[in-house]
Parts: sequence; C-alpha cells; structure tokens
Amino acid sequence: MSPDYQSILDEIRDEVRPHVGTGRVTTAIPPLAAVPASRFGMALRALDGRLATTGDARVEFSIQSIAKVFVLTLAMRLEGDGIWRRVHREPSGNPFNSLVQLESEGGVPRNPLINAGAIVLTDLVTTHTGDAAAAVLDLVRRAAGNPAIRIDPHVAEAEREVAHRNRALAHFLKSFGNLHNDVERVLDAYFHVCALSMTCVDLASAFSYLAAAGRAPGSGEDIATPRQAKRINAILMTCGVYDAAGDFAYRVGLPGKSGIGGGIVTVMPGRFVAAVWSPGLDEAGNSLAGTLALERLTTKTGVSIF
Repeated sequence: MSPDYQSILDEIRDEVRPHVGTGRVTTAIPPLAAVPASRFGMALRALDGRLATTGDARVEFSIQSIAKVFVLTLAMRLEGDGIWRRVHREPSGNPFNSLVQLESEGGVPRNPLINAGAIVLTDLVTTHTGDAAAAVLDLVRRAAGNPAIRIDPHVAEAEREVAHRNRALAHFLKSFGNLHNDVERVLDAYFHVCALSMTCVDLASAFSYLAAAGRAPGSGEDIATPRQAKRINAILMTCGVYDAAGDFAYRVGLPGKSGIGGGIVTVMPGRFVAAVWSPGLDEAGNSLAGTLALERLTTKTGVSIF
C-alpha cells in the first residue's frame, strides 16, 4: 500500500515546528539575510504523479548551491565523461569555498558541487553554449515543466558585490589553466545560476529526472541518460551537503543537495523527490529544520537507499 504522503508531510510540519526559526540565516548575501527565519515549506513529488505539499511549499526562495546539480547535468550532456578531466568526484572534507585543496591538487577541484568545481563546469558550459546562465535556466524550466522559473537579478548582483572568495577561486583556476574563458564572464554566469528563484514544488518537479532514470516524468523528455542520472545521484550522496555528507547519509539516507538559502532536495530513485526549505542553517550550512524534516520523512515512510 502506497504511503499517504500528504498526511506524512503534515505530521512532519507539526513535529519540526519547534525547530523552525532556530539556526542562523546566512548573512553572506544581503538579500538572503532578510528572509524571515520562520519560513518552512516542504513538497514531495512521487513518480506515480502524486504531489504533497505543506507550509510555504509554493513560496519562491534563492536555491543557491542546489543549482550546481543542473550545471553538472548540463555539463555531462555536453561532454559526458570528459568533464572528469577537469574536476574530481571525491568529497572535499573542507568548506565549499576553500582554496586549500586547489593548490595541492594542481587546480583540479575535488568535486562538481563545491564552488571551484561548479565554476569549472560553468566555464565548460560557457564554451559550448556561449551563455551558461541561459542554458541552465532553459534546462531547469524544461525539467520542472515551468517556463516561469526565473533568475533573481537582485540576488545575482548582490553575489557579484561580495564575491571576493569566488573571484580568488576563479583566478586560481585560471592560473592552473583550468578556466578557459574570461574570469568575469564565467563568474557572471555562475552568480546568475546560483540566483535561481524556485519553490519547493518547482524543485521537487525539476529533480524528478534523477528519480526516473534521467527522464522528466511530466514531459517525458530525457534530461539525462540513465547512466548519467545514476552517476549524479552518487555524487549527491557523497558530496551534496557540503562537508556533512556522512551525518546526512546516517540521518536521512538519501542523495541530496543543499544551499545556503535554506533549501535541500533529496532523491529516492524509482519513488519520489522531496524538497524542503527553512532558512535557519546549522554549523555545516545546511537547513536545520529541513534536515530534521527529511530525517522524519525516511523514518515515517520506511524508505531510503539503505
């Protein structure tokens, strides 16, 4: 018998309510710092077509690093396994914006989901398409089945103004020959991609191809090959939640990707995608109430990859 996802999400909302508003809302990007800590939304899109939502599931927020998954997907579509000549696929064990490993590892980022890795793949997409931000936005709209998904220009501009560490990463990559286009052109695309504004419903829909062997359930379009979807899920499992992958795997048991805007998306291949948003972050930079909610989801459904 299929779980009653709507009742489960409503139970989870009530159970995590005392934790909503705890943690710290990021101050790294001024527009994100102004988001109320009291927000909480959750959406689950099942492959059988059911959609369950609770709380602020239809309120837009800045997805930030979650967008790196779409950059990775597009890069794999364009160059396949050729991308691994320019980026590794191992957990970093360091903060997402660290420069430390780049020097010791010859300018090859540890994985595609840290900032340096996503900047390299944005450079790759720029070479192929000429406009990486537009190409990623088009992919996201098709994957989600929502042509209204947008990039927030105010967030993109705010990112540009505070991007000293990302500029250092990009110039460091350039010095090793691992950035082929103009630094500012690549960074501009990267800032715009990270400024994607989506809802939990959008995210659950957009990530559904990763639960469906690469095919968007709504349109039937192949967003990735089955092999690529498998590989992306593996990278999400090991590298998707900054340097808290082990704890997240232990507690939640699903491949996932987080962002400092407070969003987390998780994938249960063959079953569903669940997205949650709550801006208060834990020390690793992941949504505190969001992680609790996803832990309860896999406990209540009895479903995880383990």
